[in-house]
Amino acid sequence: MATNNPPSDPAAIQVAPLTGDGNDDFDDVHVDSASLSSSILDYRAIQGRTYHSARHATDYFTPNDEQQQESVDLTHHYFTVLLDGKLHLAPVGEDVKTVLDVGTGTGIWAIDFADTHPHTHVTATDLSPIQPSWIPPNLTFEIEDATTPWSFPADSFQFIHMRYLFGGISNWDHLYEQAYRCCAPDGWLQSCELDAALLSDDGTAEGNWAIGKWNELFEEGGKRIGNSFTVVVDDLQRRGVEKAGFGEVGVVDYKLPMGGWALDPKLKEVGKIALTALLNDIQGYTMMLWRNVLEWPEQEYERFLVELRHAMKSRAIHSYMKVRFVYGRKPAE
Repeated sequence: MATNNPPSDPAAIQVAPLTGDGNDDFDDVHVDSASLSSSILDYRAIQGRTYHSARHATDYFTPNDEQQQESVDLTHHYFTVLLDGKLHLAPVGEDVKTVLDVGTGTGIWAIDFADTHPHTHVTATDLSPIQPSWIPPNLTFEIEDATTPWSFPADSFQFIHMRYLFGGISNWDHLYEQAYRCCAPDGWLQSCELDAALLSDDGTAEGNWAIGKWNELFEEGGKRIGNSFTVVVDDLQRRGVEKAGFGEVGVVDYKLPMGGWALDPKLKEVGKIALTALLNDIQGYTMMLWRNVLEWPEQEYERFLVELRHAMKSRAIHSYMKVRFVYGRKPAE
């Protein structure tokens, strides 16, 4: 098995000179949501937000409603910019015939892949049927829980793509074992994950109450529900992919800036979009963990939301999150 050595952390991101009143000058970015499927399954309403059906999930931490869907689409947008327009880093050939997108969310990655590969059949799975009804003819959406044994036959897909499953997986080894079984010989798997912790290279994020509370929320919340929010730092992707049997493993790390504070133009744009995605639904990312999982004081929650928004929009705070892509190839028989 050929395996790349662990990459060192990406270099510190250079900070653009501070101007004006010190607040971030990011521009709002809006992605119109397409019309959604009318076949809504038994969604759970919790304090004004809807979550995945109880028959498929118990306490997945984010909602599945329109507000969260907008953040999901913005996430896809910043990844497209970060990867210079590419939809994946795995060296998948243009002649790939069968693709699986696990945890597709709004289906935006699967739609883009199907559009750009009209001779490829793309299957995309998720817990909820929130995807649009107008889709490319070579794309199929299916309801499936990735944490259970997958329903697909062995060797079904030449490329399996998964992104941002953190917070929803208790057994990463099992996830990659299922991917290995369903991946065709000579086929590729790619897994992209993020650590929720907000960090900084220059210490500007440390000592801020709201950012510290955010980091504590995901650390303690992950322990309580048994689903990790530290997938990158714990190296769960690489270890799981290798243990499953994939070879030619590649690892690519990024620092995802939050806000338009980076000097590099591309990272500045990525940071603005990433911050817009976060600010669009801070409540959706935090409410389940704060109120239902950890049961922290309710009167402190609103203060947290206000102060976190202020901290994230400050140009004086240069925060980022760690993102890791891991890909591997199933050996030929």
